Amino acid sequence: MPIPEDVTGEEIDKDVRQELQSLPKTLAEDVAKNLVMVARLIDEDPEGAYGYSKVALRLASRVAAVREAAGFAAYATQKYSEALGEFRAARRMTGSVDLWPVMADCERGLGRPEKALDMAGAPEVNKLDKAGQVEMRLVVAGARRDMDQLDAAIVTLQSPELASNSVQPWTARLRYAYADALLAAGREAEAREWFGKAIEADRDGSTDASDRLAELDGVEFVDAFVEDDEGDSDGEQAEVESDAEAEVDTEVTVEAETEVEAPIEVPVEDEVPVEDEVRVEDDVEDEDVEDVEGDDLEDRKN
Repeated sequence: MPIPEDVTGEEIDKDVRQELQSLPKTLAEDVAKNLVMVARLIDEDPEGAYGYSKVALRLASRVAAVREAAGFAAYATQKYSEALGEFRAARRMTGSVDLWPVMADCERGLGRPEKALDMAGAPEVNKLDKAGQVEMRLVVAGARRDMDQLDAAIVTLQSPELASNSVQPWTARLRYAYADALLAAGREAEAREWFGKAIEADRDGSTDASDRLAELDGVEFVDAFVEDDEGDSDGEQAEVESDAEAEVDTEVTVEAETEVEAPIEVPVEDEVPVEDEVRVEDDVEDEDVEDVEGDDLEDRKN
């Protein structure tokens, strides 16, 4: 797949760059560039990111960072079975538990929420840092909702991290998940409050909390681009109809002109003077009289 000229491979994390040092220099540069493209596209173009991850995987499948990147690209495109396989491979290579929450979420994606709950009770969870524990809490709440245990999901999200006034990288998503669960339970007033709190913490726009809150308040959003497109379409349609009407008018006019017969013009040389016409008629009458008289004489002789 093509790599933009502005991508050098130096943009990757220094820990990943260190992992790639085990590869030949040229190969390491190619892998690094593909990993940069994965990171660049994974939010806006997951399929594109997935394509670059497959290239990197083909070049360096024994590098943990490559397996992890391939796992996240597959996860972003909802290829949960493939993602889980890549995450497991990366974990075997590194021995790290950082991927434990996303592995549990892959189990949810595969329709196995019970397996995700089992993973939440595993010893690996105790080794997670604060961010990892919050992620695990979000996965467990999602698994509870998958199993129609809505009240249990709400209780799962009620934690010191949710109640804290400090804003951390996970705060917006935690508050959003809590608001969404409250709304699903029919607790609209509380949901509105927590969507508002999620907006306060969502500095990079990672959630659509503002849209959800606006919906609760009865605000409808209109896509200006769609309106412009519809306006253009209406204008084009009107123009087509106008052209069609003009064509019909033209056809009617042509037909009308065709139906009116043009007067037949007699050439001058073919015209016979009136007096000649009378003279010709008199000659014809005289000839007829002479014929009749001749016949009478013949009868008398006989």
